[in-house]
Amino acid sequence: MTERHTHPASPEARAELVLGVVGGSGLYEIDGLQAARQVEVETPFGRPSDAYTLGELAREGAPPLRAVFLPRHGRGHVLTPSEINYRANIHGFKQLGVTHLLSVSAVGSLREHIAPGHVVAPDQFIDRSTQRIATFFGNGVVAHVQMGDPVDAQLRARVVAAARAEGATVHDGGTCVVMEGPAFSTRAESELYRSWGASVIGMTALPEAKLAREAEIAYAMLALSTDYDCWHVSEAEVSVADVIAVLHRNVALSRRIIRALALALPARCAELPYPRALAHAIITAPERVPAATRARLDLILGHYL
Repeated sequence: MTERHTHPASPEARAELVLGVVGGSGLYEIDGLQAARQVEVETPFGRPSDAYTLGELAREGAPPLRAVFLPRHGRGHVLTPSEINYRANIHGFKQLGVTHLLSVSAVGSLREHIAPGHVVAPDQFIDRSTQRIATFFGNGVVAHVQMGDPVDAQLRARVVAAARAEGATVHDGGTCVVMEGPAFSTRAESELYRSWGASVIGMTALPEAKLAREAEIAYAMLALSTDYDCWHVSEAEVSVADVIAVLHRNVALSRRIIRALALALPARCAELPYPRALAHAIITAPERVPAATRARLDLILGHYL
């Protein structure tokens, strides 16, 4: 009898919950990782931002949680938001078994009540980026994933609970505008985004969230407010020095929130499912997918083909 092959992207192979953390400005490591080791990963889309750090987070009364960390801008912050290889980063997380991904990002506030130092868990995005490849697909295969709700609701709820448990001032929900950068907004742009009802503005959550959805990885964002962008005329215009000062205060908080989140996560994906986003999204007939494209995207869609 022939042994049944389990595809590495199938639900059977991804039953264990593995937490990925992609760190933004100021967050270049996470605390408490045991047996930590760095792993260089090659992907069909090139090299990720840096080596990944793999390890386990010990949890009292529960099995250790496998965790994978990547500094989005590279160690030493050497990549602009436009230079980040988002496809390689997400593919690398998938190669390393990540099922749930937390994005930690510095953002500017577009609302008076979201002060520097506050935490936001956005549930919507507006894409204002212009220079980034935002999909794994093309070259003979077409897929259209649902992005009406771009953040995984169950994971986001746990992020909110963890932040509140650590004493943070938390804003539950809101829209994050993702701009190209690296320059900050003009005042006119900032006022435009405020007129749209947006809550915060950042530079990196997209296409990250879109690619995570295509890779069937649950995605949530921990947005750390560092400034009032440039709309708040009673405040000094945003500067890098101001942002870094608040960032340093936020880093310790973000590490505590990550730890609290890890302690509260279940061990198995059955209790906190990741999105099966490609189940009805692939439009191309399987027999029409070129062999080279099929091989390149095997970890993304091979379990469906």
